[in-house]
Amino acid sequence: MNFLGHLYFSNNDLTIMNANLFGDFVKGSDLSKFPEIVKQGIILHRKIDDFIDNHPAVIDLRHKINPELPKVSSIAIDLFFDYFLAKKWDNFHEVSLSNFILEFSNFEDHNDSFYSKEFKFVRSKMIQQNWLLNYRKLAGLDFACRGLSRRISFENHLKFGVNVLLNNYEEVENAFEIFMQDARKIFY
Repeated sequence: MNFLGHLYFSNNDLTIMNANLFGDFVKGSDLSKFPEIVKQGIILHRKIDDFIDNHPAVIDLRHKINPELPKVSSIAIDLFFDYFLAKKWDNFHEVSLSNFILEFSNFEDHNDSFYSKEFKFVRSKMIQQNWLLNYRKLAGLDFACRGLSRRISFENHLKFGVNVLLNNYEEVENAFEIFMQDARKIFY
């Protein structure tokens, strides 16, 4: 899952939400320089990534779309799942998506000094440009696919992600539903 999925599986703990997102920006296994709550978020992020990467429905979907999105099918699936999570948010959370995002956006984390400049920049852009709420629309997903495509260091087809989703909509939606059913038992 991408940003929204990681926030969702942080169990409404705003500090864990931030630390979970920060997990994407932390390399290596030595987390000793971070406070315990930040370590928990980073570890949660890695567990979620591992779970989605090894989930049978996701593996099947990755094989299906890999010819259209070689080398980036896993990234595309993360974005597709955020799209479906945003679109079906009310099925999964008691707080509206807009209020959930507002709470996260307004949160001032006391662990801010431990976060990298790159993470702070991305988080700021995410909030300013309303990436999370925009996931509900294909245009928002397209923006995410194109933006990530430009940041990947090798030539890729992620910029065509929305077309791939539309060509495989039912299969992606089904994989999302199966994944969410299983992931919620573990992470929510």
